[in-house]
Amino acid sequence: MRKKIFTVSLILLLALGMFAMTGCGESEESKEETLVVGLDDTFAPMGFRDEAGDLVGFDIDLANKVGEVLGMSVEFKPIDWNAKEMELKSGTIDCVWNGMSITPDRLENMSLSDKYLNNKIVLMTLADSDLDVTEAEQLSELNIGTQVDSSALETLQKNEAYASFKDNITEYDTYDAAIMDLKAGRVDVIAVDQVLGEYTNNNLGGEMKECTYDLGNDYYVIGFAKDNTELRDKVNEALKQLVDDGTAAEISEKWFGKDIVVFEPLEE
Repeated sequence: MRKKIFTVSLILLLALGMFAMTGCGESEESKEETLVVGLDDTFAPMGFRDEAGDLVGFDIDLANKVGEVLGMSVEFKPIDWNAKEMELKSGTIDCVWNGMSITPDRLENMSLSDKYLNNKIVLMTLADSDLDVTEAEQLSELNIGTQVDSSALETLQKNEAYASFKDNITEYDTYDAAIMDLKAGRVDVIAVDQVLGEYTNNNLGGEMKECTYDLGNDYYVIGFAKDNTELRDKVNEALKQLVDDGTAAEISEKWFGKDIVVFEPLEE
């Protein structure tokens, strides 16, 4: 009888031990130690798939370094970009980190980090063209291509001379399509994120060039759930450390050939 009681007791102890190891406590701890980053994995050079299918890019490298500073592992989760606010609210991701610009809608619905990258909106034309846009007024005589629902399109619409060239804008599903029409002569210039335009141009062997006139700064930020200011502040502190010690500049040089990293307060 004693042997049977001892056996049952041992089984119960083992079961309790397994519950302690796999229960809510460790699950929560694991969650706290992992930073889940939501991204569109097609936005080169910020976060995209290389030929081997691996996630690479400036934001990938920087996020991994932030994870090291915070003592957290980083998990990258491709998401539907149009559903990023919903993903944050549901808790399936901790942040959106993928070349994201500041917009009034994002200021209202997310808790945003400080600015960490200065991505200008530039105008690009063919390298062998004599064309150079030096002022906004010239756009009234040019055909302009850009991506639909892009920061570049929004910046064009905010330009003081927009009324004079709004009928000259063609919107494309992708920047690749806009560049194809630029090469075919169907548009004279494209309005594009500088980081994307320069990276694509390098891959094209320098077939394009930037015009003198640009459409202004377009800073990148990281988005968190509206009430998750604690994690936002921790990431901000880590970013500042990486900017101060030169690590962020090294990553920028790797991907852009120059240092375009900033660390500036968010103006809400």
